[in-house]
Amino acid sequence: MNKTIIITEDGTHVLYGDISDFSESILKVIEHRCLVFCLCQNTLGSVCGYFSFIANRIVPVMLDSKINTELLAGLIKLYKPQYLWLPDHRLNDFQHDKIVFTGHNYSLVKFDGNHDFPLHNDLALLLTTSGSTGSSKFVRISYENIEVNAASIAHYLSIDENERPVTTLPMGYSYGLSVINSHALKGATILLTSKTLMEKDFWTFLKTQKASSLAGVPYTYKILNKLQFSRMDLPSLKTLTQAGGRLNKELRNEISSFCLRSGKQFFMMYGQTEATARMSYLPPQDSLTKPGSIGIAIPGGEFSLIDENGTEIKEHDITGELVYKGKNVSMGYATCFDDLRKEDENHGTLFTGDLARRDSDNFYYIVGRKRRFIKIFGNRINLDETECLLENIVPDCACTGEDDHIIIYITDKNRIAEIQNYISVKTGINPAAFSFRQCAEIPKNSAGKTIYSELDIS
Repeated sequence: MNKTIIITEDGTHVLYGDISDFSESILKVIEHRCLVFCLCQNTLGSVCGYFSFIANRIVPVMLDSKINTELLAGLIKLYKPQYLWLPDHRLNDFQHDKIVFTGHNYSLVKFDGNHDFPLHNDLALLLTTSGSTGSSKFVRISYENIEVNAASIAHYLSIDENERPVTTLPMGYSYGLSVINSHALKGATILLTSKTLMEKDFWTFLKTQKASSLAGVPYTYKILNKLQFSRMDLPSLKTLTQAGGRLNKELRNEISSFCLRSGKQFFMMYGQTEATARMSYLPPQDSLTKPGSIGIAIPGGEFSLIDENGTEIKEHDITGELVYKGKNVSMGYATCFDDLRKEDENHGTLFTGDLARRDSDNFYYIVGRKRRFIKIFGNRINLDETECLLENIVPDCACTGEDDHIIIYITDKNRIAEIQNYISVKTGINPAAFSFRQCAEIPKNSAGKTIYSELDIS
């Protein structure tokens, strides 16, 4: 209990015992087994609140602290939480009945009008898959899901009490939260900061506190590349992890090569919120020999492929829907408070919606999304594969469309002719099938994934 669990960016050391004391204090003022909306940020109050709610079997709904006030009001009306845990600077944004607890610049607000209702006994946590958009659809995570996935991640990353991860992802995002859970499980010390990679203070904090690992989505690694990360002197940093989408080939090879020659480990991983966080990892020694692979299932998990009829595919190099089995598979979805009493609907099996193939060494490769297909002149075209192909010549793009028409969104209109020629030659598709739209930028969510519904056409 005297071990440090958190070091904040201002140098404050928080012990595991301090978290326990904080948890006991909250338990004195909060109703048992209730629902609380948590406005998350990478600060001490946010993390202490999360740990306390989980320990006390209070069910937190993890939301971005910057969520729009109106969107949040709609979610409160739909889910009827008894409490709101929010940073003090947002207290004036909401009408509330009373503040029942404060700590570390956070306040616990009680809604007297919202009454208690049954929650499934296994339900531990609600996570969104849509960032701060205010979607009413949440993933129902159980206590077993959290513990099993954290233990599995800690196993294949060899996490122990000496690890010191620095926070680079929002804790309301399943990947960012999994970093916290897996390290806390093993008694490690979390270096907690809300600073970004573009801020000098982030790198000062990382170096001063001797961070041992850093987690990122593809966008994170694009920034690191621009900052010439491979030239930095960071002897304490031993592990890099990446998930949240596919790295383009050039950047993937560059990071892999850098880590292999500098004695660092680079884990490329695959996961979904529906599986709590992680489902697979690519062992660092295979990062160059298995290019583009999501690797193998995490300890305790199992992959398979099925065809359009639901029949398992036994052969190698045949594309099918990727199916995952494991105790980290969530209980299902919720769209309103009535769903929070539902039983486990997935029963440990997740149909990922991703199309994949398996090579002769039983390593898996994602080739696209099940619903991201259109037909061009009778030929079935995978829009995700088209984007990956284009990433060989452009830094970022997005593809949408309908049958016989692909729309390619790019940020540089001066390259339209070049791109049109390239994609036509590579695919053998008539150039007339492609049209182009210019965007100021390709919209991304907090995980670095393209938000197709928000493409800005200029």
